[in-house]
Amino acid sequence: MPPTAAEAALERLAGELLRERRIDRRWRVTFRLAWLGLALAVLAVWWADRMHIATHHAPHTALVEVRGTIDADTEASAEALLGALMVAFQDPGAQAVVLRINSPGGSPVQAGIVHDEIRRLKALHGKKVYAVVEDVCASGAYYLAAAADEIFVDKASLVGSVGVLMDGFGFVGAMEKLGIERRLLTAGVNKGMLDPFSPQNPQHEAFAREMLAQIHQQFIKVVREGRGQRLKETPELFTGLIWNGEDAVKLGLADRYGNLDFVAREVVKAEDIVDYTPRDNVAERLAKRFGAGVAAGMVRAARESGPALR
Repeated sequence: MPPTAAEAALERLAGELLRERRIDRRWRVTFRLAWLGLALAVLAVWWADRMHIATHHAPHTALVEVRGTIDADTEASAEALLGALMVAFQDPGAQAVVLRINSPGGSPVQAGIVHDEIRRLKALHGKKVYAVVEDVCASGAYYLAAAADEIFVDKASLVGSVGVLMDGFGFVGAMEKLGIERRLLTAGVNKGMLDPFSPQNPQHEAFAREMLAQIHQQFIKVVREGRGQRLKETPELFTGLIWNGEDAVKLGLADRYGNLDFVAREVVKAEDIVDYTPRDNVAERLAKRFGAGVAAGMVRAARESGPALR
C-alpha cells in the first residue's frame, strides 16, 4: 500500500532533520579540528621561541636593530628598544651589544630615553656597545648612537645631522584667496602658538626658536660626552649638516669602517650573532601567517552555525 501524503511529508521531514544533523556534526568536527590546529600552531611558535631563548647562553654577539623613524608608535620606539636592550645585556652569553642602525632620526625624547638607558646598562653590566651604521644614522638616530663605545660606518653611509627642527605649514594666504575666515578662541594668550591658519606671531616664533636652541644644545652635549677627544669640531659640525662615512670618520663622528659581521668577528670576538630585536608577538605572527580573512571567516561561521556551537 503506497504511503499517504502525510506519511510522505513526515518521511521528507525526517530526512531533512537527519541531513541537518549530519551537517551540524561535520561543522562541529571541522571547527574542533581547526581550533586544535590553531592551538598546536600557537604551541609550536611558543616552543620555538623558548628554544631560541634557551640557546642564547652560549657566547655570542647580541644584536638590536634600530630601523626607521624613532617614534613612540614605531618599531624603533623607546619602549620596544629598551626591552630588547635589557634582555640582551642581562643574557650572560652576550659578550657585547651591537646596535645596527638604519634610521633618519625622529623624536628627541624617544632617542634620549634610549641613549640614557644604554649608558645605564653599560655601567650596570660592564658590557661594550657598538653602533653599526648601514645607509643612514642621522639626527635622533645619531643621538642614540653617541652612547656607543665605537661607531662603525660604510664609506657611503650618511651620518650626523646634529640639529633640531620643527616644521609645519602656513595656510593664511590660501585662506584669503578662498575667502575663508579663521575663528580661533583661546584661554591663554599663547595657546594658539604656531597655529598654521593664523599669521605668524614674531614673539611665538622667537619662543619656538629658543626652545629648539635648548634642545640643540642638549644634543650637542650628548655628542661631546659620547665622542670625547675623538671629535674634531669645526664651525659646521653642529649645524645640522650630514656627512658621508668617510668624512664622519675624519671628523670623529664615527670611528672606523665595518659591518655587523666584521664587528662580531674582529671586535667582539664572538661570531655567533643573536638577534634581540623586538618582533611581532605570537598572535600577530599567526594573524600574518594564516591571514586575517581566515580568522574572520572562522568567527563569522561560528556565529552563524546555531546552537550546536554554543
